[in-house]
Amino acid sequence: MDPQPTLSLPRTVALVGLMGAGKSAIGKRLAARLGLPFVDADDEIERAARCSIAEIFETYGEAYFRAGERRVISRLLDKPPHVLSTGGGAYVDPETRALMRDKAVTVWLRAELDVLFDRVRKRSHRPLLRQGDPKEILAGLMARRYPIYAEADIIVDSTAQPADRTTDQVLEALRTYLHAEKAPA
Repeated sequence: MDPQPTLSLPRTVALVGLMGAGKSAIGKRLAARLGLPFVDADDEIERAARCSIAEIFETYGEAYFRAGERRVISRLLDKPPHVLSTGGGAYVDPETRALMRDKAVTVWLRAELDVLFDRVRKRSHRPLLRQGDPKEILAGLMARRYPIYAEADIIVDSTAQPADRTTDQVLEALRTYLHAEKAPA
């Protein structure tokens, strides 16, 4: 079987979704398959702030964090095409969402509650999950954020299947989306 032709991206692919959806795991694989750099917005925010996201939340609050996140994502979107993993709340911010919609192809990695919970329950670095029962918090975030994530250009279900399979699905969805975008109206 012949491999798929290389996909040429005119702009950055920004992965959005809740914590545990697989944005970093899928993003790294996707970048490798596309021959593009992978950038984690959260890592860039921590580098710029010289402290962890948890420390930013604790010291300055979420509004301050979101403003810094918006500045970092804006700067990243001005760079040549790459695969960008964003924090779970980035796309929810209207200004950040507008930036991503203008300068990137947005891909929502949609996952069910049990999948998300299974992926995040062993980790302690999630500031939003420290405020009560993590499964209830995730369910509340899903209720509030999923209607906004649904505005993404592409939606791919992130299930308990191997990450390489989900990466294949993202690649196919990107091919379809970019082909439709190029087609004459």
